[in-house]
Amino acid sequence: MSSKVDSLDIWGATASLPEQVAQAEIQANALGGLPKRQEVENIVVLGMGGSGIAGDVLIAAAAPFMPVPVTVVKSYNLPAFVSNGTLVFAISFSGDTEETLEAAQLAHEQGAFIVAVTTGGELAKFADDFAIPLLRVPMDIPQPRAAIGALSIPPLVVLEDIGLFPGATHWIDLATAQLRRRRDQLLIEGNAIQRLAEELTNKVPIMHSAGSIGFAAAQRWKTQINENVKSPAFYSVYPENCHNEITGWESLTEVTGRDFAVVALRHDGEHPQVYRRLEIGRELIEKKVAVYREFRAEGDGDLAQLFDLIIAGDFLSLYLADLAGVDPGPVPILADLKQRLKPS
Repeated sequence: MSSKVDSLDIWGATASLPEQVAQAEIQANALGGLPKRQEVENIVVLGMGGSGIAGDVLIAAAAPFMPVPVTVVKSYNLPAFVSNGTLVFAISFSGDTEETLEAAQLAHEQGAFIVAVTTGGELAKFADDFAIPLLRVPMDIPQPRAAIGALSIPPLVVLEDIGLFPGATHWIDLATAQLRRRRDQLLIEGNAIQRLAEELTNKVPIMHSAGSIGFAAAQRWKTQINENVKSPAFYSVYPENCHNEITGWESLTEVTGRDFAVVALRHDGEHPQVYRRLEIGRELIEKKVAVYREFRAEGDGDLAQLFDLIIAGDFLSLYLADLAGVDPGPVPILADLKQRLKPS
């Protein structure tokens, strides 16, 4: 399937996500020069945007089972604890993300062990200069946001090789299987996500979810709509929003509420009390907004359910872009922003 306007073939890249995940697993298995398990006291993941979500995937899928803490850094700065006991994943699709490059250089100065994940650029050069293990991402992927499998799977495989996340490849295989099942559904004309896109057209969508799986998924739906549709979207996560955001819906009227839509992303990992909060939240919010819908993840294991939500959100954004007549590929505002940030 292709969009009416799709100059970079984002539709094709999205549809090939299952194969991208499977290939990333194979390629990451070949990496050598890794630290021993007992040498790793903590883990830091560096990345921004479509690269940075790899850290959120790691938190959701691996961190609950690991004996060491994981921190995701989406900035120029590093936590003070980074030292020779820290394993740092520096992830940048282009290899030229200035925040990630600066943070990686600081990590090197502080003695951390670094693994780089990139297509090339300055990050690859940095890795070559300092003999840092480097995982090359395929260069035929059109945009960072279309490379979520190639960027997020390698750290999971590395952690399994070190002995910090046993069973990672098993969970990746289950995720790949679920991605294939969901992908095939999403390519059928009139599927549930296509129908949801029709309901969300000309609305401001707000994604609600719960836990680390929900955080990563809701954030992904939001950012994919931002970049592919060039449209505003937002997200929040239970139970935190029960302590603040939930009160903000009270003032919506029939007039103001018709611009908003809420999509609740549900998964099997919800805490029982969070499950109840989501049900109550629906009762409080549903009548205040134009659209309230739920989408439930399928698949065996946290990683499979997370990627099931991810591919559904990716396709939703493409269907929305198609309905709006928007080319999902180029992001001229981001290119302009980067250009304006360069030293004069």
